[in-house]
Amino acid sequence: MAQTLPHGHAAETAWPWRQLAPAWVALIVLAALAWVVTIRQASDMGIGPGTMGLALPAFLVMWVAMMSAMMFPSVAPVAIMWSRTIVAKTSGGQRAWRIATFVTGYLIAWTSYGLAAFAALLATQRLLDAAPGSGRWLGFAVFATAGAYQLTGLKNVCLRHCRSPMMSFLHYANFKGKLRDLRVGAHHGLYCVGCCWGLMLVLVAVGVMNVAAMAALAIVIFLEKLAPRGAALSKAVGVAFSVAAVAVLLRPELLPALHQVSNEMGGMR
Repeated sequence: MAQTLPHGHAAETAWPWRQLAPAWVALIVLAALAWVVTIRQASDMGIGPGTMGLALPAFLVMWVAMMSAMMFPSVAPVAIMWSRTIVAKTSGGQRAWRIATFVTGYLIAWTSYGLAAFAALLATQRLLDAAPGSGRWLGFAVFATAGAYQLTGLKNVCLRHCRSPMMSFLHYANFKGKLRDLRVGAHHGLYCVGCCWGLMLVLVAVGVMNVAAMAALAIVIFLEKLAPRGAALSKAVGVAFSVAAVAVLLRPELLPALHQVSNEMGGMR
């Protein structure tokens, strides 16, 4: 076979860290640049409900930047691990290309979710236009849904894949063709979407360009996937979201975008 899954001491000697360091650095630098772009976008747009007037193409560009910022730190180990399934005689340039292709497939999966997010944000805006006082109930529904999903078996399955993808890599080794790495990245990305879509749903309630919320969610995602007790943290976050669902009913000002719009449109009426 042209490619194998290295293991044990032989893998370590075949893959010295100096060969892997450029990929690590590249992904972390890309994540940092994505944060810079995201923060600049947020400073120009502020925190608002819905898509804040963005058309679908512009929204997807913003969404990809956000996902790169939030997800690259947690997906970097998986991308590097996948690169280690390539035999040592593969050149550095080929390894870099394959990692880049993997990451592209990963972002394709998240871009697909971005289409659903765009639809949800449009629905949010229309709901607030039709019923300005519904912000607190929308916030309740978002946090309750996100909290409940954190405690489901599907969340556990997807999180288990993201935390321990090696068994899937054995399956991916059977993929053939020039688009293999793209397919692997997209397949892993779909598991990641399955793991994190509930967390991202919270942005509908707190503002899709809420940088503080994005940073908090990025930390949660990183710890869920990489910390020793990430699975326990996932359940704790689910309980916290359930508590937040009740809290926003009592204190709608905890949702600055929805609460502000509800007050302004209610006053206009």
